[in-house]
Amino acid sequence: MVLKALPGVGAGLARKLTDHFGTEDKVLQLLADGQTEVIAEVEGVSLKRADSLARSLNGIEDFLATPESLRLHKELVASIATHAVNASTRSRLRNLMPVRDIDSRREIIAQAMECDMVIEGLRIPTDTEGNYERVVVSKQPIDDLKRFCRVLTPSDQETWKDYKVFKSVTWVGADGPAQTPEGWLVLPENSSIDMILPEKCVGWFEHNRDSLELLTSLPEGDGFYNHYDEIRMPQLQELLDEMANEADANAIADVRDKLWPLAKELEKRIHDEVDQSMQNVKLDLTGSDMLEALADAAVLQRKLAQQTSDAIEQAIESATDEIATLLGSVGVRCPRSIFKTEWPTKVDRTTLDGIDSQLEELWKTTQSDRLISLARRLAPLKSKCERSLRKLVELDQWLTIGRWAKSVDAVMPEICEHGISIKAGRHLLIDGIPDPVDYGLGKCANSGDKQSIALLTGANSGGKTTMLELLAHCTILAHMGLPVPAKSAKVGKIESLHVLAKAGGTQSAGALEQTLLQLAQVVSNENSKLILADELEAITEPGAGARIIAGMLEAAESHDGTCMLLVTHLAPAIIEAAGRELRTDGIEARGLDENLELIVDRTPRRNHLARSTPELIVRRLVERSNGEAKDVFKSILGRF
Repeated sequence: MVLKALPGVGAGLARKLTDHFGTEDKVLQLLADGQTEVIAEVEGVSLKRADSLARSLNGIEDFLATPESLRLHKELVASIATHAVNASTRSRLRNLMPVRDIDSRREIIAQAMECDMVIEGLRIPTDTEGNYERVVVSKQPIDDLKRFCRVLTPSDQETWKDYKVFKSVTWVGADGPAQTPEGWLVLPENSSIDMILPEKCVGWFEHNRDSLELLTSLPEGDGFYNHYDEIRMPQLQELLDEMANEADANAIADVRDKLWPLAKELEKRIHDEVDQSMQNVKLDLTGSDMLEALADAAVLQRKLAQQTSDAIEQAIESATDEIATLLGSVGVRCPRSIFKTEWPTKVDRTTLDGIDSQLEELWKTTQSDRLISLARRLAPLKSKCERSLRKLVELDQWLTIGRWAKSVDAVMPEICEHGISIKAGRHLLIDGIPDPVDYGLGKCANSGDKQSIALLTGANSGGKTTMLELLAHCTILAHMGLPVPAKSAKVGKIESLHVLAKAGGTQSAGALEQTLLQLAQVVSNENSKLILADELEAITEPGAGARIIAGMLEAAESHDGTCMLLVTHLAPAIIEAAGRELRTDGIEARGLDENLELIVDRTPRRNHLARSTPELIVRRLVERSNGEAKDVFKSILGRF
């Protein structure tokens, strides 16, 4: 699949999208995942345009042949998406479209309806943002990495030694060092991006860890669980655990944090121990010693040192051993010169700073070795992990649809050749509890309802438009391979659905001409289709409207693959203009209840011209009004 194959994508837009996201495959993947808000970040691409591209990629967008069809589809998938637990699944569902081959979808959704599993914490894998310290040196261009780190090209005069000023380097290609310096990687030219920049590879796994954990513990079994077999990765758990285990580096950091505080504490302890040891020590001097000390003060110093040296040395030795134990826990040798030997003893800052630097380098080396080791083992798994997570989001989509279907008691419809027939169908998007209705049209309908063309008449607010939308819902869902909200249903396979909403008022001559031209093109083409039209007569005055509609119905009826249901208040005039009988069904208000509310049978009566609601409304006004207004409504009621 190439971008330019999508409707409305020319060379300019394809190039703009590819330049923005790096590769064409990345753009197509975003569209397939339903991440249209990311596509819409590109200058000049609206969210509406991005949604249209995603729908074109993910299904047959021209099936939804009118703006009203698109609106109903959008409302349906938004309703289904409320059952999604994960945001990535909701995004993908938003662009779920009718498809030509629905059999595989029907099979997997039927399995999902039998599965109670709920997946939480799942999202489409994403890259980490930001720049890395590592410098990549390559004679060949590696443009994909320039967004993440410095990529340098050595000149003919430069060698690898010229890049030793950098701490972390990946040398790609020939002429690298024979002995790899600390913090370096030396790789052949065909190396993967994930190995060239190991920080990015490991960072990707850390960033997507919660979702990746799901791949390690997917259940096994029959039915829907079979689909997990191709993406289950139990071997990944050990690497994820190791990735989280920074024990060695943390231990080094812990030793480094403790080093100076411990040294200062031990310095004080040495003083305290020496003071304690010297409490009962006495210095005996003979007269000769005193005379010798008067002649040479150094003699006295030597005698004092002889008396105190053992206590001082012992205290320093004990303190040094304690620091040696701390450093030994991370494999660092402890020099014996941490404390100065002269009294009062002090920490040797130069020695301790040297140890601190050694610990810092060891920490960096440990982190680098760990990073490179992890990247070597994780990089070969990354592409499979990406595919598996995207597949899991797709499977979660079917599980979401399964939960929705069970919550609304939807059933998988029978796919037939022509027409539509529903039993106890329910419009799910209206307020309150929907009344179930039965209706059929075309060859798959019950005996007596097999006509391909019908007029639907009846009471205002009786449910005619709701009936039209219900038929549209069932048609859209069936062609998406999804269950429909009914006790049972048959839906004929068609190439396009035309839902024509009620016009806002009489149109100007130019607008009327354009509308009639579009209608003529719809009813006259030979493609299989379902036309659901709501009060077409509103486009012009009633007399002309009836004649226009009669002609449109005749054209539609001449094509075997077409079914058409028209909601109208002009049934008698249309039948007269047609010059023959037309199937006319009616949704009728039977009267008023004790609260003067309309009693309506939502299921249309076959071959029945329904009474108009206004008579009942006037009757209600007679009961509810007073005085002169009541007299007016009585007079009007008498005219019915």
